[in-house]
Amino acid sequence: MAIKHYRGDLPEDFDWSGARDASVAVDSETLGLNPHRDRLCVVQLSLGDGTAHLVQFAPGQYEAPRLKALLADENVTKLFHFARFDVAVMKAYLGVDTAPVYCTKIVSKLVRTYTDRHGLKDLVRESVGVDLSKQQQSSDWGADDLTDAQKAYAASDVLYLHDAKDWLDERLRREGREEIAEACFRFLPTRADLDLLGWSETDIFSHS
Repeated sequence: MAIKHYRGDLPEDFDWSGARDASVAVDSETLGLNPHRDRLCVVQLSLGDGTAHLVQFAPGQYEAPRLKALLADENVTKLFHFARFDVAVMKAYLGVDTAPVYCTKIVSKLVRTYTDRHGLKDLVRESVGVDLSKQQQSSDWGADDLTDAQKAYAASDVLYLHDAKDWLDERLRREGREEIAEACFRFLPTRADLDLLGWSETDIFSHS
């Protein structure tokens, strides 16, 4: 495992054309779970090659043209775990519509119906055989300098998503649920927009 750390954007020579299966694993670290209040601090990426790339942001400095280009690249699928939150945060702070996307949490709920444990830690343990540490999950991601433990935690959130996706895709095919998964992925940007507009806790599809 290798970790590369940048400030403000990906480097000029960053090339994602060789990403495994034309997919890039993506995650974010924020100061909390309210995109309107809790700023984006770190975006981490992996091309599926065992290296994690961490982009750290100072308050209010979200130009990041190269990162935005990657997130909006229609030829590259962005792999998330709970894409609903990350896609909303990317739009709120980077002003970018992230697409196309694949969400391992959605697929986990579609195929791992034998459990109610769909967090990344449980999914990676079953699919990849790796036990992730979540000790740094609630640490201060707004600090000027990230600790080695924070960097390792951020990296672990993206380094195993490609393998988890492969494992999940086998089960999607087995259960014949690929089409419903794709429909969910297409809806995710709209779901994120609803969250940002104030309908995060309201099911607009319900009768009441």
